[in-house]
Amino acid sequence: MIVLGVAVIVLSIKYTPTYVYRLITMNVADVYDYRNFENHKIQGAKSTNKFISQPKEKYVESLFDDLVTKTGFNSFEEWAIKSQTTALIVIQRDTVIYEKYFNGFSRDSYFHSQSMAKSFISFLIGAAIDDDLIKSVDDPITKYIPELLERDPRFHKISIKHLLEMRSGLAYNTSLIPFTNIHAPWHDEAVGYYHPNVRKLLLEKVKITSEPGKDYQYNNYNTSYLGLIIERATNKSVSEYLEQKLWSKIMEYDALFSIDSKTSNFEYMPSRLIARAIDYARFGQLMLNEGSWYGNQIISKDWVLESTRENKSIPRDIYPKWFGTKEKRVYYNYQWWGHVNEDSTFHFYANGNLGQNIYIIPDKETVIVHTGKSLKYYSSDFDLWNVALLLN
Repeated sequence: MIVLGVAVIVLSIKYTPTYVYRLITMNVADVYDYRNFENHKIQGAKSTNKFISQPKEKYVESLFDDLVTKTGFNSFEEWAIKSQTTALIVIQRDTVIYEKYFNGFSRDSYFHSQSMAKSFISFLIGAAIDDDLIKSVDDPITKYIPELLERDPRFHKISIKHLLEMRSGLAYNTSLIPFTNIHAPWHDEAVGYYHPNVRKLLLEKVKITSEPGKDYQYNNYNTSYLGLIIERATNKSVSEYLEQKLWSKIMEYDALFSIDSKTSNFEYMPSRLIARAIDYARFGQLMLNEGSWYGNQIISKDWVLESTRENKSIPRDIYPKWFGTKEKRVYYNYQWWGHVNEDSTFHFYANGNLGQNIYIIPDKETVIVHTGKSLKYYSSDFDLWNVALLLN
């Protein structure tokens, strides 16, 4: 008890008492966390195009037969319930062929994006470039956050592109509690998620450990810095700019973006966008159509192509081995993930913990949205990769 008390005091001094309280009471992040934070509201469009619906439920569910069998269930419905799937939507050639909700969720429910939020932040960087508020992804981040230079001149070497590619060289503590797979209280995923002043963390605490552009490390601070740059460049909060550039133009429902605290009033960019599943599908459809929404160019085609396609100039050996190196492989670019098939076709997707996916299959003109509360019987994007290959 004494050791625990000392640890609480030390953590409270280093990260604030609010951080320690959140860490203890919320523990592992889940899809209901937005209820524990203040939220900025994002208004949807006053009117927007609606998808045509021509259900092919048996066909879509049959695409999951291998997954159902592999996980030991007797039917798709049983798998959906036990896997804690909350929504599955399939849109093919602008037509909804599947839309179902499970485990107490409905079309009107809020669905936590988890790290799918990162792809929306990438979209906003492109929008700010379209608006000439950001000159280029090659701009050093210190052009927008000059006070970082006072702390470490090396910040000038980090570009917006480095942040987008997760190649910034920023420090990111991934320590575990000894002899467990549980994040240590100083693990940066927890620190960034529960800290009541993320802006202060970015400006005063985050350090550089390696040369920008040299290595790949999935690091939530990259996305938070992108959000801070958007805030500085647009003179708006990220949620305000997201409403202006995307939500008020095409989305059917409102959305939420959780903030770190009322005092700081900074959205948690990497993962706390909250929206309806059908609006995630709308975003996927927009990106599938290279930024065009029923004839209106919402984001430039050039940005969609640049941000979602594989950058083959990046050496493959900087990535983890599970990315693969041959014909069938995973890639990462501008806060989007991608899969390359043996025939050189590709899929790209927004990916979030606990089974959140916006999975886009260009050659089959298809968008799949899956949301959930667990990865126990669903291996996320890899399962959708297999489904995508079976699609007609």
